[in-house]
Amino acid sequence: MISKDTTFLGYRRENGRVGVRNHVIILPVDDISNAAAEAVGNNIKGTLALPHPYGRLQFGADLDLHFRTLIGTGANPNVAAVVVIGIEEGWTKKVVDGIAKTGKPVLGYSIELHGDHDTIMRASRGARELVQWASEKQRETCAIAELWVSTKCGESDTTSGCGANPTVGNAFDKLYGLGNTLCFGETTELTGGEHLVAARCRTPEIRERFMAMFNHYQEVVNTHKTSDLSESQPTKGNIAGGLTTIEEKALGNIQKIGKQCLVDGVLDKAETPTGPGLWFMDSSSAAAEMVTLCAASGYAVHCFPTGQGNVIGNPILPVIKICANPRTVRTMSEHVDVDVSGLLQREINMDKAGDMLLDMIVRTANGRHTAAEALGHREFVFTRLYESA
Repeated sequence: MISKDTTFLGYRRENGRVGVRNHVIILPVDDISNAAAEAVGNNIKGTLALPHPYGRLQFGADLDLHFRTLIGTGANPNVAAVVVIGIEEGWTKKVVDGIAKTGKPVLGYSIELHGDHDTIMRASRGARELVQWASEKQRETCAIAELWVSTKCGESDTTSGCGANPTVGNAFDKLYGLGNTLCFGETTELTGGEHLVAARCRTPEIRERFMAMFNHYQEVVNTHKTSDLSESQPTKGNIAGGLTTIEEKALGNIQKIGKQCLVDGVLDKAETPTGPGLWFMDSSSAAAEMVTLCAASGYAVHCFPTGQGNVIGNPILPVIKICANPRTVRTMSEHVDVDVSGLLQREINMDKAGDMLLDMIVRTANGRHTAAEALGHREFVFTRLYESA
């Protein structure tokens, strides 16, 4: 059981936010800076390079999202300090300046007019100093309400909507009552159940913004002359798990927001919430994309219910796996943090399952490595809006 008096041991950052990890990351601005970033990561132990395939010739809203994702990743409270490496000085400085607004240490290095060798040497020296600085950071006692928690489900089956997803909903109801900042999304996977989410929006203005984002997704489908999401929503894995329509999947997905939570705000992709409560973030249903967006929005712990079994992780955001499928728990046990298969076997009730997850959330916040962290799953996948120019 948790209460307003529950605490965890976190890292308080310069801007007052609280993280549960203490990473020093090497962040490339663009794909052609990956090699230099990874070289610095290899040189300086205790750093974490985050290579990705984008950052050249993007424009408009897509470029804005790219910068929001990069800056948000560096600003995440699970990150103690950042080394930014980019090909061009201007874009490198833009990312550095955005992260620096948090008050945390951030260094930037551009490759043009320097080359890889000089850049790697200079960045390695800076990274070494940041690692030693971060290594002296100490955890301190923090109120449970300071913990930001996000959720997304993956590889869903019939046990997801009946077991693992409602477990998250039960935990979210309890955290919501304590004033935590929570997040859900997966715009495509609300299809057929969007009216249920709209009815939970706190104000007409929030409802209107939510529906505008959902309807925009529908317009994208229509623009591309797609009459349905065959073989995508639901996926073949979902169908194999007993889900026959996107509506069935949506009804299970919505279980993650519990019975008492209201939707207090709507976020664009990688946007940071401005207050406590439950926030909807417009986002892809692709696991690695959604979790990356949650990390860029500033969330510190992620709850990931799965039915058929999903191995997703993230470099900076610990991902807690919850599963209610006895077969998956048996065959993929190394990926499961919270086994709630007892729900469908009537060995535990939903309130107990929610408390089991809350206990794991606090343990993870206190430093326990999730299964994905222990197995080295560091999927860092950007969301793209357009083709490159």
